[in-house]
Amino acid sequence: MGILRLNPSFKDYLWGGHRLVEEYNKKYDGEVLAESWELSCHPDGPSRIANGVYAGKTLAEYIEAEGRDVLGKNCRRFKDFPILIKLIDAKDNLSIQVHPSNQYALQNEGQYGKTEVWVICDCREGAFLYYGFKEEISREEFERRIKEDTLLEVLNAVPVHKGDVLFIESGTIHAIGKDIVIAEIQQNSNVTYRVYDYGRVGKDGKKRDLHIAKALDVTNRGPVVKRKSSNPHVASCDYFTVDKLNLDGCLMKEMEGFVDDSSFMSILFLEGSGTIQCGGDVMEFRKGDSFFLPAGSGEYEVAGKCEALVTTIGPKEDPVRVGIDIGGTNVKIGLVDGEQNIIAQKSIPTLADRSWQEVIKDIGEATYALLVEEQIPIERVSGAGVGMPGTVDRKNGVVIYSNNIRWEDVPLVAELEKYLPVPVYVANDADCAALGETVAGAAKGCQDVVMLTLGTGVGGGVVIDGKLFEGKLVGGCEIGHTVIVEDGELCTCGRRGCLEAYASATALLRDMKRVMETGQETSLWEKCGGALEKLRVEMAFEAAKEGDAVSDDLIANYRKKLGSGIINLVNLFRPQKVLVGGGVSAQGDYLLAPIRERMKTECYGGRRGEIPELTEATLGNTAGIIGAANLV
Repeated sequence: MGILRLNPSFKDYLWGGHRLVEEYNKKYDGEVLAESWELSCHPDGPSRIANGVYAGKTLAEYIEAEGRDVLGKNCRRFKDFPILIKLIDAKDNLSIQVHPSNQYALQNEGQYGKTEVWVICDCREGAFLYYGFKEEISREEFERRIKEDTLLEVLNAVPVHKGDVLFIESGTIHAIGKDIVIAEIQQNSNVTYRVYDYGRVGKDGKKRDLHIAKALDVTNRGPVVKRKSSNPHVASCDYFTVDKLNLDGCLMKEMEGFVDDSSFMSILFLEGSGTIQCGGDVMEFRKGDSFFLPAGSGEYEVAGKCEALVTTIGPKEDPVRVGIDIGGTNVKIGLVDGEQNIIAQKSIPTLADRSWQEVIKDIGEATYALLVEEQIPIERVSGAGVGMPGTVDRKNGVVIYSNNIRWEDVPLVAELEKYLPVPVYVANDADCAALGETVAGAAKGCQDVVMLTLGTGVGGGVVIDGKLFEGKLVGGCEIGHTVIVEDGELCTCGRRGCLEAYASATALLRDMKRVMETGQETSLWEKCGGALEKLRVEMAFEAAKEGDAVSDDLIANYRKKLGSGIINLVNLFRPQKVLVGGGVSAQGDYLLAPIRERMKTECYGGRRGEIPELTEATLGNTAGIIGAANLV
């Protein structure tokens, strides 16, 4: 579907008039219509779709059914739908009010704060609104003037005219004056702290509530500092970008554009009439109509005589992403910038014997504390990624099973978002390590990469076209559980002959103990002091380098099995690089050089084909953090 026509939700606040019905063609039967919420996924007033197969459904229901791709890539950084667009008819003065910042609102209201822009659609001559203070005042004077009903004396009264634009950042005291019609584009929030209300009473006959204590906390008590120009846009900030569309019906009677996959497009018509077409749909519009074009809709055209506001979501400036690597012993948390640098990190104990709720709470609070320590506001954070050992349902954000920390069916994303008010994504930790090495490590610059991690088990990940490859089913790639020896050694997964049963550090240690238990003469006895429980895999490599025949055979067999697994992966995926990470990879060329020689003859096509580079991973313990951050 190329175009969605939206029906708004209506609000009958006591200060409203009837112009939205009379002049903006709103189908409303009541006497007072103060606001029409034209583009909204907010539960207090959702927009509904007027056409097509989703007619009658809310915009939120459409997004849920079609997937968040309809919002565009720039919206991935928002946990919820990012904006709310309204038409406001102020027949009378609105209350003096202020909106909190994101950080204050999240801590005190459980939702985001509000930054907004007003576009004056129409007003009577001499109309004005309140916008900040005339000059700096103290908190004590602010509080006193509220109590004494003298606050209006120190507020900045700004005359307005049709077409004016005012940017209302959070913390700015403000109020719309009477006889003004406004188009408002704002963050998707309904948090407002009312400071003064002219002594009016509501429908229940009681004075409306004031929120003085909270307003004192959040209000900037000085004149408004003019924002930098948004040219060529009407308004532009981290939450939205607004442009004006003007067609005079003569010299400029049509406009063509393109909706790419970066953002959806909202078009709200403030004047005129004509047609809009996109994706094979052609619809007529008139004053007051609102349309939603999904991201990736392609070419569109508006024709006629009109004035409209076109709203999109731009890319985030100077974003920071959170990368979280959960292990059985420790949780590593890092803040990653746009250049893939970890600008700050910390580690906390997992303490996995506790409930998963307690573990996730600790992770969320530690992450938030790190942001505070680094003086990074939540607005700069575009999201958080989590690397998790075990089987992960990425789509639903659920850890299906993790043996390392004994989790089963844990809703990690939903739980972590209670403490981190940003979008959260999760993937297997080995997949995250592969992604980290691809974007910032040994495979930087490559699009197709296979990585194996050789540790207690054999993990790994596959990156294709720069993205993690997982297939369509839950669970992702389990490189370690591909069989290389039919009916071979028993694997931890229950099958026999898996790569993990031969190429893990655990498997090498098992084979070392076996040869020693047979009484073979080897320097391994000396290295472990005759105590098998003190054996380490590094000892076998050291002994082999020193000429110990038993250890040399062990390492040769280990290389053979690992090489078979790597060659199989090359034949399957044809990557540009194969990376080996984990503890065993520290052996470098001593481990990998003989495998490279085998690849030249045993990879399909041999020397006549292209053989990928086989190399050691370079990021070490930071690969998981960087990779997790790149899930965002």
